[in-house]
Amino acid sequence: MIAERTETGMVYLVGAGPGDPGLITARGLDCLRCAEVVVYDYLANPVFLDEVPAGAERIYVGKTCGCHHTPQERINRLLVDRARAGKRVVRLKGGDPFIFGRGGEEAQALFEAGIPFEVVPGVTAGFAAAAYAGIPLTHRDHTTSLGLFTGHEKPEKKLSSLDWEKLATGIGTLVFYMGMTNLPVICEQMMRHGRSPQTPVAVIRWATTPRQQVVEGTLESIVDEVARAGLRPPAVIIVGEVVGLRRQLRWFEDRPLLGRRILVTRAAGGAGDFGRLLEQRGAEAVLCPVIAFADPADFAPLDAAIEALAGYDDLVLTSANAVARFFDRLRRLGRDLRALGGVRVVAVGPKTAKALEERGILADLVPADSRAEGVVAELLAAGVAGRRILYPRAELARTVIPDELGKAGASVDAPVLYRTLPDAEGTARLQQALAGGLDAVTFTSSSTVVNLFELADDDQRRQLATLPLFSIGPETSRTLRRLGLPIAGEAKSSTLEGLAEAVTAYFSG
Repeated sequence: MIAERTETGMVYLVGAGPGDPGLITARGLDCLRCAEVVVYDYLANPVFLDEVPAGAERIYVGKTCGCHHTPQERINRLLVDRARAGKRVVRLKGGDPFIFGRGGEEAQALFEAGIPFEVVPGVTAGFAAAAYAGIPLTHRDHTTSLGLFTGHEKPEKKLSSLDWEKLATGIGTLVFYMGMTNLPVICEQMMRHGRSPQTPVAVIRWATTPRQQVVEGTLESIVDEVARAGLRPPAVIIVGEVVGLRRQLRWFEDRPLLGRRILVTRAAGGAGDFGRLLEQRGAEAVLCPVIAFADPADFAPLDAAIEALAGYDDLVLTSANAVARFFDRLRRLGRDLRALGGVRVVAVGPKTAKALEERGILADLVPADSRAEGVVAELLAAGVAGRRILYPRAELARTVIPDELGKAGASVDAPVLYRTLPDAEGTARLQQALAGGLDAVTFTSSSTVVNLFELADDDQRRQLATLPLFSIGPETSRTLRRLGLPIAGEAKSSTLEGLAEAVTAYFSG
């Protein structure tokens, strides 16, 4: 738990890890979610800011080589001043705060000012870069010694603070942080002081992210290899025989979507879930939600149906969002799970079933086909004549379920549960996404198709039309075709997993 507010506030020095947002610690996330001020640098993944409370102050103090945006003294003063104002302050740093991160200096400044602080360790870039490149930094058949160094000194100083004679032959594996500018000096000094010119070297850029790039060579060749590849900072340099094991142990770069930037248009609440499916396959998920959910214009029909739940035979819920909103309304009306006693619950798709299970209900029926047609087919097969069915729906949902079940003799009430609206931030996000370059666009509903192309201007529509477009199912595909847009792939099953598989199959040839 986060400490209670104190008169002088509190500062948390949090290591954000090397880039992959999954590598931050649970404690680090806990601190972010309770922060009132976040002071962050450019090596911390910006997605972490989504974890920060909406009203928190966000202060960027990023530094890049040759461009120091904020002097360290000012950063120290920021931390002290905000804490003295009684704030809970998170200093979010890439990697680990105490490994070449100047976290020690910040902690000293806080101590001298009498500010309470806590250090939350992070996965340091050197360890993560090696692991994601398939390089064990220690291995009993090769070396049991390891050294970490900063290569970030002015070239004319030639890393004079290092004892090259000892480290060249006395340490098995050497990891240099921020050493790209001094790579020629590092290689020259290592060879001059006795390390074999044939010693394997790996340079790893943007480690643990979809942009990860690894260049291999030896002490005598790596400078030319890096220049040939056009590799630029930030990067980690690893020197040692263990680099040779990469040929057997590389795993991250073999993912089928590595390096692909894929636009995710799903609504904000579920965009992260689909983004993680793509990231597991190596892609960079560019989140650009184009729809937002809103309450119905009038709750009266829905409330009347909930009050009369005991009179229904079936409840049909078609999404995890529908589950969340239905049960939220149930609670607001002073009802609980007992109101569903005797009602058969139908979940459309595994995600909906999981959302129900998390609320203590096991779905009685989960159609194999996660579309309205699948629901209709299975209910008709079970028989619906004379049954009363409650189908809380999206305002713009298709009428397949009430129409077809009504024809078969069921009485279907379909009150509006929520509305879908264009996301207010969609335009800015789309512009930013296109500026960074995209490899594909994914659509999880007809609404995402319509809203994205309404948000886009003429030039952006032309850009989007040249990209591979992927659909979650037949209805979404029909909307794309109606707009004259080609479809690169359609999910075989109308689920997020099916959509991710369609994208993967396309780029895997």
